[in-house]
Amino acid sequence: MSEVQERAQSSFNLNPQDELNDLRMSAKALPLLEHVRRFIRETVNPMSEEYRRLGEGKTDPWSFAPGQLEVLEKAKDKAKAEGLWNFFLPHAETGEGLSNLDYAYIAVELGKNPMASETMNCAAPDTGNMEVLERVGTPEQKKQWLEPLLAGKIRSAFAMTEVNAASSDAKNVNTRATLVGDEYVINGEKHYISGAGDPRCKVMITMVQTSPEGPPNLRQSQILVPTDAPGVNIVGPMAVFGNIDAPHGHMHIIFDNVRVPASNMLLGEGRGFEISQLRLGPGRIHHCMRAIGQAEKALDLMVTRGLTREAFGKPIIQLGGNIELISKARIDIEAMRLMVLKAAKAMDVLGNQEARVWIHMVKAMVPVRVCEIIDQAIQMHGALGVSQKTPLAQMYTSTRTLRIADGPDEVHHMVVGRNELRQYREMPQDASTAAVFRN
Repeated sequence: MSEVQERAQSSFNLNPQDELNDLRMSAKALPLLEHVRRFIRETVNPMSEEYRRLGEGKTDPWSFAPGQLEVLEKAKDKAKAEGLWNFFLPHAETGEGLSNLDYAYIAVELGKNPMASETMNCAAPDTGNMEVLERVGTPEQKKQWLEPLLAGKIRSAFAMTEVNAASSDAKNVNTRATLVGDEYVINGEKHYISGAGDPRCKVMITMVQTSPEGPPNLRQSQILVPTDAPGVNIVGPMAVFGNIDAPHGHMHIIFDNVRVPASNMLLGEGRGFEISQLRLGPGRIHHCMRAIGQAEKALDLMVTRGLTREAFGKPIIQLGGNIELISKARIDIEAMRLMVLKAAKAMDVLGNQEARVWIHMVKAMVPVRVCEIIDQAIQMHGALGVSQKTPLAQMYTSTRTLRIADGPDEVHHMVVGRNELRQYREMPQDASTAAVFRN
């Protein structure tokens, strides 16, 4: 390796004295982690089975069957009473005040049961919305929206992705919000608005364009739009692999002259990208750690299936290289875990902006490999793996979606690759190194 290469990679070298490499959970958070594990085992898992049983045969997918909300609310009340509530706000007085690193360990456990996050009020997209409101909301905005969200009384959505624009580049978002008197008038069309189908969803943080002629990074803003505002027309759900994910939903919405008070603007016009940095780092870490929890669940199901099912006179764990697949899954889970923990620690030590390359690295890495592990578990279950009789099909659907919903893989690789090239370009080259490159 040349001297230039060594210097360019210095920021990623393993330094035993570097705080970034201390990935231990804090002593104060360890009892909380054990409490979460116990609560999921003793309360969330049986509650989830009862919730699903109560929902069997309901005719309206966008409602809750009799008893479902009561079962869920009972578990939420128990979580709140036990202090298992709002872990996700890092360094905040309104939650546990955990660091990103501490919460990353807990998020793995939440990922093992799809209802665990909501039971402890740590479910997306509410987590990102609450973090934004906690950081930049006015006292009035916090009173109206943050307080009921923190109490788990309402749900919310984040409206960004557009029907007619490549929204992976947020500069393309063109839903317009025009100031008319003391109101903003909003017109546009969005889809895949996760959570907007839930009847408990009462507000959307909506990415809009307010200054179409301004500098590209100052054209976008974020504004609070109540779901019951006149002109908010929910066209219907967008299916994911044929699944409408009711009652949560991923909705197609038309904003037709929607009027909201000017006071609903978050932080100010043109600060949409700035606000996004508050939610994208922590949110992506949370998704990645929950995805690793799903990989752990898939591996558990894979091993259990392989040991208890026989074919051709052997347990299927002994057939077709399955034991090697299990080995590779465990190795990759541990590698992913360390990468995400380091990204979380980078956010704690460096801040979200400086840690963004670490965040993009894990986003490029984790969903891809978790999808592969879930897919291998599906294969080991045979036809049952793609049915409703195991959680694997739903796990695959949600994890595969992350490769788009949290920004496409290509964008994450672009950011990491550009960062690597930038380091080389910024390093002065001596004559001997330049000669090597010429040759």
